[in-house]
Amino acid sequence: MWCVLQGWRRGCPHQALAQGVRTLASVGSRSRDEYSYVVVGAGSAGCVLAGRLSEDPKERVLLLEAGPKDVYAGSKRLLWKIHMPAALVANLCDDRYNWCYHTEPQPGLDSRVLYWPRGRVWGGSSSLNAMVYIRGHAEDYNRWHRQGAVDWDYAHCLPYFRKAQGHELGASRYRGGEGPLRVTRGRSNHPLHQAFLEAAQQAGYPFTEDMNGFQQEGFGWMDMTIHEGKRWSTACAYLHPALSRPNLKAEVQTLVNRVLFEGTRAVGVEYVKNGQNHRVTYASKEVILSEAINSPQLLMLSGVGNADDLKKLSLPVVCHLPGVGQNLQDHLEIYIQQACTRPITLHSAQKPLRKVQIGLEWLWKFTGDGATAHLETGGFIRSQPGVPHPDIQFHFLPSQVIDHGRVPTQQEAYQVHVGTMRGTSVGWLKLRSANPRDHPVIQPNYLSTETDIKDFRLCVKLSREIFAQKALDPFRGKELQPGSHVQSDKEIDAFVRAKADSAYHPSCTCKMGQPSDSSAVVDPQTRVLGVENLRVIDASIMPSMVSGNLNAPTVMIAEKAADIIKGQPALWDKDVPVYKPKTLATQR
Repeated sequence: MWCVLQGWRRGCPHQALAQGVRTLASVGSRSRDEYSYVVVGAGSAGCVLAGRLSEDPKERVLLLEAGPKDVYAGSKRLLWKIHMPAALVANLCDDRYNWCYHTEPQPGLDSRVLYWPRGRVWGGSSSLNAMVYIRGHAEDYNRWHRQGAVDWDYAHCLPYFRKAQGHELGASRYRGGEGPLRVTRGRSNHPLHQAFLEAAQQAGYPFTEDMNGFQQEGFGWMDMTIHEGKRWSTACAYLHPALSRPNLKAEVQTLVNRVLFEGTRAVGVEYVKNGQNHRVTYASKEVILSEAINSPQLLMLSGVGNADDLKKLSLPVVCHLPGVGQNLQDHLEIYIQQACTRPITLHSAQKPLRKVQIGLEWLWKFTGDGATAHLETGGFIRSQPGVPHPDIQFHFLPSQVIDHGRVPTQQEAYQVHVGTMRGTSVGWLKLRSANPRDHPVIQPNYLSTETDIKDFRLCVKLSREIFAQKALDPFRGKELQPGSHVQSDKEIDAFVRAKADSAYHPSCTCKMGQPSDSSAVVDPQTRVLGVENLRVIDASIMPSMVSGNLNAPTVMIAEKAADIIKGQPALWDKDVPVYKPKTLATQR
């Protein structure tokens, strides 16, 4: 009989064993290879957990990563593709460090298949991303609390953002100054960054001193996870400093096939090392999944998910949990591109000699154009009157990106990445097969609602308005994308369908909520509902998307969850002031 999860769902009947679940005795003896905690995935959350949980010398921690280390022979220089901030595009298509996922054809995007790069290396996607540090809006977390993630409101999350952060500007009511995750403020003197900020203010938007502090709304200099000219991933921040601890073991090239259960109690994992030799390791306390896309996949492979779907693949059912893989949310974005009349963009950096110069300077001194990702300015605005807090995000780049950077820039140009932050299109993720090596079926359902279509129309119009301001007059050439011929709503909609792409922020497929919520997968303590000794801690447990990039919130989630696991009193900071617009009657 399936475990029908109604009401209080912390327990599942042991009839699951009748479905054919292999018991501990069938996979080996507990006497070998046992740890207190087994953490699956050394990504943005997993590295944080490994670092924090191993602070207690009495706890043995095993961290399992499917990809390689983020250093070679102990050197960051020898893996410059990861650690040079400007080289981030080099890894977006390198399957040595990347899962290289693809979605199903998207009806709302002209049936296009979208590319989803995700990190498969120490640091996970924090070793591949654009290093933009954005927390989201305070109301995102208050919304989580209302959605059932009790005590995950802003008052309970802000202290963990501060705990994680080591900002170069020092500590404040909003910033952390001593945390392991080093954060710097954009500091480019590039005239296009300056002109973009001036243009936004000329369009009537405020300048914000700190979009992660009191006032997200407006335009300003963005924070970045870059330290001394190098990418500062969670592997740099949390894992490498902890590797000397005798109670922490970190494995690479290790693919976990399934979580092992005794009845409904997780007791360990089965994995493959270097593509061969099935191995088993045990967790005396807990198994923790920190794999983002792979977390719902591994739950389903282990018999935790929608029982009907599992039975179709002949997978034994440990617990019927229909929310696993559902509620998939992602940020979609488009690029508005403008030709530049002056030779000041990053186009020249594509020339072979200039590439060598940039690379040598970075290798020698960690300075120069290689020491930044160049996404140094951006902003958040409200799309229309009545919207209570920003729902559109901008990233400005003094260059042109074509096909995820897989195609070199064609000319001197600049662009803004723009997209909605709280889209209403929701998708799902399911197993393609019972083979752990097969990528899951990913169906985001992009632009499947009229609301999202209308909002992206506004994204195009509002971006064009900023680009038309006087501050950009000295640089403005012709509009490259969408192009001056695209004017009507119908033409704009067609452009969005043809060109919109993922902002690489998939989340919410193991939703945090109350046990009474049939769509919830974990409770507010991050424990998987219906089973014991199993947690999910990563971006997949977000109840809903945050209004911004995902890396900073994911680190916060892991910091807060580590305290929960260790039984530490929850940090909180009541009544922190947050900016609210004077009126909602106008858009700005």
